[in-house]
Amino acid sequence: MDAPEQARRLSGLYDDVLGGARPATEPRPLVAASWERSLAAAVDPELDAPPMVLEQRMVEELRANHPLRAVLPVLRQTLTTIADEASHIMIVTDAQGMILWREGAADVKRTADRIALSEGAVWSEDQIGTNGMGTALAVGKPVQIHSAEHLVRRIHEWTCAAAPVHDPDTGKLLGAVDVSGPLRTVHPAMVALVTAAAQLAEGQLKVRMAAADEMLRARNMRHLMALGDAPGALLTPTGRVLAVQPLEWLPDRLVVPDGADRIELGDGREGLVERLDEGYLLRMPGTPVRRSRPSLRLKLLGSGQPVAVVGGREIALTLRRAEVLALLLLQPTGLTAEQLMLQLYGDEGNPTTVRAEMHRLRNLLGGGVLDTKPYRIIADVTGDVTEVQAALRNGDLRQALDLYAGPLLARSDAPALRAERDELDATLRRAVLDAADPDLLWRFAQTPTGAEDLEIFEVLDTALPATDHRRPAVAARLHRLDS
Repeated sequence: MDAPEQARRLSGLYDDVLGGARPATEPRPLVAASWERSLAAAVDPELDAPPMVLEQRMVEELRANHPLRAVLPVLRQTLTTIADEASHIMIVTDAQGMILWREGAADVKRTADRIALSEGAVWSEDQIGTNGMGTALAVGKPVQIHSAEHLVRRIHEWTCAAAPVHDPDTGKLLGAVDVSGPLRTVHPAMVALVTAAAQLAEGQLKVRMAAADEMLRARNMRHLMALGDAPGALLTPTGRVLAVQPLEWLPDRLVVPDGADRIELGDGREGLVERLDEGYLLRMPGTPVRRSRPSLRLKLLGSGQPVAVVGGREIALTLRRAEVLALLLLQPTGLTAEQLMLQLYGDEGNPTTVRAEMHRLRNLLGGGVLDTKPYRIIADVTGDVTEVQAALRNGDLRQALDLYAGPLLARSDAPALRAERDELDATLRRAVLDAADPDLLWRFAQTPTGAEDLEIFEVLDTALPATDHRRPAVAARLHRLDS
């Protein structure tokens, strides 16, 4: 059955059901149940459009912190080109059905504006009745809603397919991804396409969660090690178990009520929970806690003075000491004096100079931070440069830009660090250009590396909408760089 014929059949069925007549056929069970929910919510089938809840400025504020923002490049790559070619639009909503993003064919967007199929409107079932996004959110699975399957008559000229996206950590609904278009553009593959896009988005969120887990585990493992051989576990802020040392049995997730210091472990035992900066430490009653290793935080990016923070004590570093610590941070298995010499000075160095510098550095940082034979960091160490590298490896470009303050030790001429600096800057730059996201391009353009990059500003000039308030600044910088 072709699309116009199917639309005529559905329209007759719609009139029969809502008019109280006995229909020749029944609506799909999915659609019938959705109509029931929508009518129970007092949705008027003759409604013009859903409510516009937020203006554009407030939508931008809401989506700035929404989890689905991180996977928008994946959704664009999967759906927008196809949506353009098929005269459709791609839509992403939050869990309440509010449209946060809408992209695709310009003529379809203009048509969609007439029914408030636009950013800031709520397309939940209880606001606009049966529709792809709202019904996908209501039933928690992919759906396709065609023509007169929509409860509201004014939307009968549209067809849409949508799939929900869930948080891989908690399983909670985050929102829906939808492809909508005029009735003549219906295609049976659309529901498979949005399903694949939603699965890709959830996969990307899972990768991001794994990266966050890795960083949380690295920062907090010292608390678990402080228990010695006693049983215990590290938990995420949502109660998911990250690391365990001998416990007879523990579920994958524990419920930690706000303010609780004791929790049930699910088998009759009770554990003690201690709130950490991120997540929780679980231990058994009576477990002694031994002294943990010192923490070391290295701030090595940007044009400011490099800094080491040891157990909360901030220490300004000379360039040479910062270079040594940067090399040991980047090579956690350690380096001999001869290897450090080559990476700092090339063939013209002297191992004796390196040993003397290491002696002074160990005295400066205190005990338990550096070890010898080989030289390596034995404190619980984190660093801005390695966190940027980890974010890039995991495809989290927004996190990488949050952490990137500028080049690695910009004044350093050490051969190994020059190579690391150039590789990090080039990798970040390439990732930003490939993402083709105006906001990410703008953020990179504000860094010392991006501020002098002609290509970045040329791409920004093309990517920013004509009405964007940043265009004058981009034009001025382009003029300066070009001349």
